[in-house]
Amino acid sequence: MAYWGYLHAVFFQRVFVGWRDFMNLLSEIKGRFLPALAGLSGDVAALLDMIRPAQDAKFGDFQANFAMPLAKQLGRAPRDVAAEVIGRLQIADLCEVPEIAGPGFINLRVRTDVLASRLSQIAFDDRLGVAAVAQPRNVVVDFSSPNVAKPMHVGHLRSTVIGDSICRTLRFAGHSVTSDNHIGDWGTQFGMIIYGYRHFRDESSWQASAVGELARLYKLVNQLSDYHASVALLPTMQQNLEDSRQKLKQLQDGPDDERKKKLLTTMRKGLAAAESELQSAQEKVDRIRQSPALLAAAEAHPDIARRAREETAKLHAGDAENTALWNQFMPVCLAALQQIYTRLKIGFDLTLGESWFNPFLAGVVESLQQQGLATLSEGALCVFLEGSTAPFIVRKTDGAYTYATTDLATIQYRRDQLAAQEVLYVVDSRQSEHFQQLFATARLWGCGDMSLKHVSFGTVMGSDGRPYKTRAGDTVGLESLLDEAILRARRIVDENDDRREQPLLSAEERGRVAEIVGLGAVKY
Repeated sequence: MAYWGYLHAVFFQRVFVGWRDFMNLLSEIKGRFLPALAGLSGDVAALLDMIRPAQDAKFGDFQANFAMPLAKQLGRAPRDVAAEVIGRLQIADLCEVPEIAGPGFINLRVRTDVLASRLSQIAFDDRLGVAAVAQPRNVVVDFSSPNVAKPMHVGHLRSTVIGDSICRTLRFAGHSVTSDNHIGDWGTQFGMIIYGYRHFRDESSWQASAVGELARLYKLVNQLSDYHASVALLPTMQQNLEDSRQKLKQLQDGPDDERKKKLLTTMRKGLAAAESELQSAQEKVDRIRQSPALLAAAEAHPDIARRAREETAKLHAGDAENTALWNQFMPVCLAALQQIYTRLKIGFDLTLGESWFNPFLAGVVESLQQQGLATLSEGALCVFLEGSTAPFIVRKTDGAYTYATTDLATIQYRRDQLAAQEVLYVVDSRQSEHFQQLFATARLWGCGDMSLKHVSFGTVMGSDGRPYKTRAGDTVGLESLLDEAILRARRIVDENDDRREQPLLSAEERGRVAEIVGLGAVKY
C-alpha cells in the first residue's frame, strides 16, 4: 500500500494534469466546501483559504485546516466541527471519503478514476493541460556569457544550463523570451592577451590551437601581474599580520569582560583570513621564483599589469593594431564556444557581446553626469549609492570603461530596442553586490519601469575549495568533461547490453544512447 500511495503522490504532484488543472481542482474543492461552511462563520472566505495542497502525501492530496480556528469561534471541539462539515460536504464524486486527523485536520485524497479521467484528457495534448499565461511578458534572459578568449570550463556550465532551462520554461508558459549571450569580448582580458601575444607568443602553439595558446597567454600575463603585485604587498601584509597577532595577544592577556569573547572571535577570524591571504600571495611569488623561465619573464616585464591595462585602453580607443589583433582572435574564439553550445544543444537569439555596446559607453557616462549621478573620485568616475560601501565605477582613472558601464548600456538597449519588461541575469552568487549596484543605478537613471532580477546560484569549486579560474591553470575543460561523461556512459551501456545472451543494440545505437545519457547527466 505504501508503494501505491507513493505512486499516487508522484502522479498527483508531479505528473498530474499540469498546474492549471491542479489549481482548477483546488478551486473546485473549495467550491464544494462553500455550502458546507455556510452559516458556521461570518468569514467563510478566510476558512476556504485554509484548504491547501497537502505537504506530505501520507495526508492525502489536499488538507483543510480550518476546523481549529472555527471551533474557537463556535466554542466547540475541533474534531466535532470537522465531522459536522464533512457531514454537510458533497464531494463523493471527486474525492475519497474525507478523513479527520489529529486535532481536526480534514485530509482529502482525489479519487483514482478522477485522476485517470483527467490524465486521459491530456494524453494527446502537447501542453499537458497547461494553459499559456493570460498576460505574457517580454523577458530577456542573460546567461552563459563566457570570456571568449578562454576555453569554457566546468565553472561556466551552471549558468549555461540553468539559463537555457529558464528560457524553455518561460517560453512554454507563453512568455516572449529573448535569450542573450552577453559574451566577454572586450574587457581587460583582451589587453592581457594582446600584450601576451606580442611578447610571449609561441608560433607553433598558436598554429596548432589558437584558443589554447590565447588561454596560455592570458594565464601567463595574470601570473606575472600577480607576482609583481604580491612582491609589493608582502612586506605590508606580513607587518599587518604581526600587528594583528600582537593585538590578539594583548587582548588575551587583558582582563575578562563581556566584550572580550566576541572581540576574540572577531580578531581570530580576521587573523585567519589575513594568514590565508598572505599564504596565497607567498604561493604566487614562490611559483614564479621556482621557475627560471617564469622568473626571467617577470624580471623582463616589471610593469606588465600597467602595460596590459594600456593595451585595453588602446583597444577601447580604436587603436588600429589592437583592433586588427582583436579581429584576428575573435573568429577562432567564437568557433570554439559554438562547438560547446552545439554539443549541449543550446542556442541563443542574440549574442551581443561587450564590444557591440562600446559605441554607446561614452553616451552612458555623459547621461549619468548630466543627471548628476556620476562624480569624479580620485580620477575615476563613480556612482555613489546609498547603503553601498564601494563606489560603482563607470570609468577608470586611465579612461577605460568598466563592466558596469557596459551593463548599463545593455539595460538601455534592452529597454529601448527589445521593449523588455523583465531581464533575468543568470550569474553565480559572487556577483550579487555588482547586480545590486547595477539595478540601483539603473533605477536612478530612469529604467525603473523594468524588472531586473539576478538569478544567482552556487559557485563551482575546485578541489582546493576555491572557485574555478582559467588563470589558475587547474580548471576542467568543458569539452573534456563532456567527452569523459559520454565515455563513462558508453561503458555502462556496453556492460548492460553485453550481459544479454543476445545484445540488442548496434554500435551506432550504443553511441547514440551514451551521448544522450552522458550529456544529459552533465546538464541536469
